[in-house]
Amino acid sequence: MSLAPVGTGHYLVLSAALLAIGCAGLLLRRNVIVILMSIELMLNAVNINLVAFSGHWRHVTGQVFAIFVITVAVAEAAVGLGILIALFRNRGTVLADEIDLLKW
Repeated sequence: MSLAPVGTGHYLVLSAALLAIGCAGLLLRRNVIVILMSIELMLNAVNINLVAFSGHWRHVTGQVFAIFVITVAVAEAAVGLGILIALFRNRGTVLADEIDLLKW
């Protein structure tokens, strides 16, 4: 029994599924931590696309861009969690609907 090779289309389907799950989590959830995790899922979907097309075209540019996206995602997570901890200490909640510090 032989297994079928994994092609670029398989990676694109996986990436589309991750993007859909991330978009659903971003639009349907109220918890800010879940929203940040959904954004990370969407960034990982982009990384899968970049690496899949990099392998398909036999060029390392997509892999280099994926490393930059990972770097930006780490910075976004660090800053976002820092802001979230400060908001939780001030407001006592992590629900997106109840964070209205910038309103008058």
